[in-house]
Amino acid sequence: MKKNLLLTLILCLLAQWSVAQAPKWVEKAKRAVFSIVIYDQNDKILNTGNGFFVTEDGIALSDYSLFKGAQRAVAISSDGVQMPVDAILGANDMYDVVKFRVNISGKKVPALSVAAAAPAIGANVYLLPYSTQKDRSYTVGKVKEASKIAEKFQYYTLDMQLKDKMVSCPVMTEDGQVFGLVQKSSGKDTTTICYAVGANYVMEQKISPLSFNDHTLQNIGIRKALPDTEEQALVFLYMASSQLTSEKYMELLDEFIAQYPNSADGYLRRASSRIFISKEASSMDKVVADLDKALEVAQNKDDVYYNRAKLIYNYQLDKPETTYKDWTYDKALNELRKGIAINELPVYIQLEGDIQFAKQDYAGALVSYEKVNTTNLVSPATFFSVAKTKELMNVAQEEILVWMDSCIARCQQPFIEENAPYLLERARVRLEAGQARGAVLDYDEYYKAVHGNVNDVFYYYREQAALQAKQYQRALDDMLKAIEINPKDLTYRSELAVVNIRVGRNEEAIKVLKDALAIDPDYGEAYRLIGIAQLQLKQNKEACTNFAKAKELGDPNVDELIEKHCK
Repeated sequence: MKKNLLLTLILCLLAQWSVAQAPKWVEKAKRAVFSIVIYDQNDKILNTGNGFFVTEDGIALSDYSLFKGAQRAVAISSDGVQMPVDAILGANDMYDVVKFRVNISGKKVPALSVAAAAPAIGANVYLLPYSTQKDRSYTVGKVKEASKIAEKFQYYTLDMQLKDKMVSCPVMTEDGQVFGLVQKSSGKDTTTICYAVGANYVMEQKISPLSFNDHTLQNIGIRKALPDTEEQALVFLYMASSQLTSEKYMELLDEFIAQYPNSADGYLRRASSRIFISKEASSMDKVVADLDKALEVAQNKDDVYYNRAKLIYNYQLDKPETTYKDWTYDKALNELRKGIAINELPVYIQLEGDIQFAKQDYAGALVSYEKVNTTNLVSPATFFSVAKTKELMNVAQEEILVWMDSCIARCQQPFIEENAPYLLERARVRLEAGQARGAVLDYDEYYKAVHGNVNDVFYYYREQAALQAKQYQRALDDMLKAIEINPKDLTYRSELAVVNIRVGRNEEAIKVLKDALAIDPDYGEAYRLIGIAQLQLKQNKEACTNFAKAKELGDPNVDELIEKHCK
């Protein structure tokens, strides 16, 4: 009995001595350590773990594994205060670390100071566990080894016991600065050895412009913070714009504007996004408010005037049921010319031409487009703009073709898919100008530019050019391809029959047309063409019977044939 009493007394004295020897900073530092509760998409608890603050405004560190699959998370301080995790600031799955921001509602929180220098091998270190008790309990150990991470950071092996629920707790230097974050041990010996990743390394984790597609970050459902600079944040917005819903993207834009209130780009982007979901005048009023704010904060006013004009122009192109206030093409042109008065950039002049083109002021558009063609903005597209404007001004096909030739001359050789539409357009113009062989060549170049990825309509158009160029075999081959792709289209079968008749293959033409009638017995044009083929075969009586059937079915082109051959 006396022995037991003596042992108890000794243990109490040892405990008191241990507390007495604890560094003075321990009790205060432990207040920076908190517990984290992670919730899944069904709002059920997924994980629990630890973290600690490294800044008084709520920046904290923990392990990535804890957050994987999280849809929301709550930090619980040693005083029991619950604080939601607001945003992820960076993560690395290889070293299992995450940096995040906790919403502390404008208050300051106890935070640990990150050590600038690594502790020496053999130095005493202290692990601070999460605790709701006001005490100085800790685990003491020594630095056993240190290896390099990313050349300038450290990964530590510690002579220290790792107890349950200590993962992601901070390890401190003797003077009370955090140098590492304790990690799960992959080895069996957790009674004498544990590991820690350098706190400086975790602090280096950040959101980059390309982080939106980072698989590691995508595994965390909590929203990601914007990058630290305006330029990087704008790239991040661009990456996110095509992958978020309109509502989520608007939330991101709101955050960008809150973080960068003097960035005209934020207001312009929000106005551009809002206009697509605006159904009422009150919502459009917010678009205008953003455009006005962009002009107010912008350093380059001409750029804002250009973007305002472009937005109004595109709004009008969409042909709204009711025009919003004074948002007309004239309004867009007026805004744009304010920008041109400040800085006459070629891209502004190009838009001036586009607006005038939309207004059907083709003479004005032509002046703008021709001016652009004297600048460094000259391109196949700018020559094409002139060609289309000239066409609508009803100039001769030969003059239009001159501009289309200039357009094609500016294209990359060999032609790439981006240039393919210009080849199609020149083929059309060439055909209308009576240059059928040139049109066929353009269709051939188009085919190569798109790597043969064409549809039945392409073959029909090329057949029309080949037929005019008297390249009958090509015409036959193209119509067979069109029918192969779209066998139900009766126009293709009629066209194939026409080519066969042209080359004297009348029996083949009749066979083709009977195949068409098998699809649609009331296809009047087929009877007329059968009659024409039969005339070539000296089968006038049979031809007249088919002409009569065509007339019965309403073919408007058969009367002249009946008048000539069937009286």
